[in-house]
This record gives sequence, structure tokens and C-alpha cells, in this order.
Amino acid sequence: QVQLVESGGGLVQAGGSLRLSCAASARTFSTLCMGWFRQAPGKEREFVAAISWSAGSTSYASYADSVKGRFTISRDNAKSTVYLQMNSLKPEDTGVYYCAAAQTTAWAVYEEPVRYHYWGQGTQVTVSS
Repeated sequence: QVQLVESGGGLVQAGGSLRLSCAASARTFSTLCMGWFRQAPGKEREFVAAISWSAGSTSYASYADSVKGRFTISRDNAKSTVYLQMNSLKPEDTGVYYCAAAQTTAWAVYEEPVRYHYWGQGTQVTVSS
């Protein structure tokens, strides 16, 4: 069982930055694929970014086209934490951001929500114009 707790959400003006954190309770955190998803009011949950398991400093990441060049996902295995650095925020980035974890046996990076076994409770991000 893996528990995920997100933090770092809040209200920010357009053009500003936020860093989300997701702390995981997992003995094998380094072997989990970790993802960030978001859901805006009235919309379906959508993929934001994901990062593969890591060995040393090597890992692989994937981003939604809408956030490429603005968001960066990273992980700290020593702290069992994954981060989402969000820069140049736009009002359309507003939503509840969810952290998710997927058990995998390969250098997989999943973009589909159904691939993920564990989810956090979400943290609200609001970007004002």
C-alpha cells in the first residue's frame, strides 16, 4: 500500500510560479512511476507530467504539450518525494492537482490515469489573470 500526500498548492497570479510536492509512504519509492494529473471544474482529469523510476541520477520524464517548457517534474528518492515545479503559470492551469503512483517493472512513464494504482487527495492551484 502506498499513501500519497500533496502540498504546495495555492493562489498565484498569471506568470508566477508554484512548486508542488508529493510525499509517498513506500519502501520501494525509487521503483515507482510517479505522475501528476489535474482536473479543472467540469472537465475530466488530464495528464500533466510523469517520471520513471530512477537508478542513480537517471530517470525519464514525459509532459503534456500544454505544460512543456514551463513545468518540470523531479524526484528525490531519499525523501520519497516527487515535485512539480510550475513556472509561467496561466489561468488555464487552474485546477486540483493530483499525485499518482504506478508500480512498474520497467523504465515506464505512464500518461494514462488507469495505469496508476495509488492517488493522493489533491491540492488546489488557482491562477488569477
